Amino acid sequence: MQSKIAHAAERKAFSVALDQIIKTASGPDREQKLDKLVDMAGKLLKDTAPGAIRGIRNGLYPGSKWEQWLFDVIDNTDHNVLKTAVLNGGYESAFRGLRNTTANAEKEQCNIPWIILFDPTSACNKKCVGCWAADYGNSLNLTYEDMDRLVTEASDLGCHFFMLTGGEPLVRKRDVLRLAEVHNDCLFNIFTNASLVDDAFCQEVQRLGNIVFSVSLEGTEDSNDGRRGAGSYQEVMAAFDLMHKYGLLYGTSTAYTRANTEMVSSDEYFDKIIEKGCRWAWYFHYMPVGEGASVDLCPTVEQREYMLHRIREIRGVTGGKPIFAMDFQNDGEYVGGCIAGGRVYCHVNARGDVEPCVFIHYSNANIKEQSLLECLKQPIFQAYRRHYPWNDNMLKPCPMLENPEVLPEIVHEADAKCTEYVTPESVDDLCARTSVYAKSWEQRAEELWLEQHPTGKKVYEDEVSNYTVAEKAKLIAAADTAAAEDAE
Repeated sequence: MQSKIAHAAERKAFSVALDQIIKTASGPDREQKLDKLVDMAGKLLKDTAPGAIRGIRNGLYPGSKWEQWLFDVIDNTDHNVLKTAVLNGGYESAFRGLRNTTANAEKEQCNIPWIILFDPTSACNKKCVGCWAADYGNSLNLTYEDMDRLVTEASDLGCHFFMLTGGEPLVRKRDVLRLAEVHNDCLFNIFTNASLVDDAFCQEVQRLGNIVFSVSLEGTEDSNDGRRGAGSYQEVMAAFDLMHKYGLLYGTSTAYTRANTEMVSSDEYFDKIIEKGCRWAWYFHYMPVGEGASVDLCPTVEQREYMLHRIREIRGVTGGKPIFAMDFQNDGEYVGGCIAGGRVYCHVNARGDVEPCVFIHYSNANIKEQSLLECLKQPIFQAYRRHYPWNDNMLKPCPMLENPEVLPEIVHEADAKCTEYVTPESVDDLCARTSVYAKSWEQRAEELWLEQHPTGKKVYEDEVSNYTVAEKAKLIAAADTAAAEDAE
């Protein structure tokens, strides 16, 4: 593992390069400095995810849509916010953190995530239809000490990227700001309904620099308020204006259902959020989980296929829209399939239960009782590790939604308990419900996958992307040893 001195020097080099990009006016000189920063990132990712840098280079050629998008972000974001977010989210998390979590996963023989979602509270000032947390109640909280210990232990393992869910995280606004200030080498992405965003809060976020936002929004004013309550849409628009005023970084988080799929992916919708300064748009397929869940809200096969093509069109290297859109169900192939169970991320609920996924509520461990590392070694996470991958088709990434025969086997093998707050449900009953959807999607998913990947398997352009964690860890160790010898 890299020494603290070497780590500090490397971070400083990234910081200097980033300063030069931010301070240099638009033109060839800025492009050259951007190339230098991408080169530095490429060296860190060569043993873990070289395809990521190749994708960045494909989109960032001079005059490209994505170069223009990036320079617009640079020119319209507060410099402290931009620099801190890139250093913590890019360098510490996606680049250096990915190396460290990969090495630690092999060392500890368990999955080590480089992203952790956690719920500061189950409390929320809204009750949105289809939200996994809508039936959680408002009585459960992680204490500040719980959150501080979680982030500290995760950082020691290499994880520096945290997503705050809930409930509404900003119900705990003061503790969230305190956490971000103490852990100033981490990035915190807050999923929020934005109703509690105000001037004073934005000023603090601007000062700290390491908080970004993914704001819940679904379509037009009528459709959004129909799900989230009267006035919710205007609250979001006002929050966007405030965030823009203070040069913050933000985007949207949208659940697409059978009722709203076309609306929340329309040109009009994208044009509105782009006009309001959104830089990304995360899309989440409706999951039939929790009290009152129904597969009838799941998108149809035709809608799922439409979203597959539509989101890729929007974020294309050419055409589309100047916003980074991602569909967490249809984009499985870009992250190697299912990312849950600690392979890339895990979820900690407001009771402290450490779950494989924000949608899959089964666990053997709680951070109030065990260390994070002990929780990552819990039986259900180890079962995830043994069973992964579920199949070769990454258009069927989820062990619950598209592979309903897999999750019960994992849960029973681990003897994990249901961690639903209000209405615990057996994994067999849950997957009996999702099997209806899985069966409807299966044939078209296979056809689409074979159209894109005729061999039936994802074929990567580089050898490293095919490596196991153990093989990547060996490369990292050899590279770190060579670097240490060169430094002597």
